[in-house]
Amino acid sequence: MRRAAKTDRNHAEVMAALRKAGAEVTSLHAVGQGVPDLLASYRGHWYLIEVKDGKKAPSDRALTPDQKKWIDKQNAPVSVVETVEAALKAIGAISDWRIALGDEMDKAGG
Repeated sequence: MRRAAKTDRNHAEVMAALRKAGAEVTSLHAVGQGVPDLLASYRGHWYLIEVKDGKKAPSDRALTPDQKKWIDKQNAPVSVVETVEAALKAIGAISDWRIALGDEMDKAGG
């Protein structure tokens, strides 16, 4: 019998941020078998996202063998993210320059 799938600490935070940006998000974490945690649609495109907890040790946030196998079989990209910013970047909701200038842009009202 398969045990209940656990989510990473930041799973809900990433989902909420993606939704706030305007994405539709479905959690797939309970599917198991290496399937990524999230399916998101944003501006007419689909995104598969595997959420990892960036605060864990590198060995604890590595892809599992099942995840590697599933990703390798796909003919589509899967984004592995550790932060809200990385998830937003993965769907194109923010760009590199916005991340780099985030504080300055917020202060300037941009």
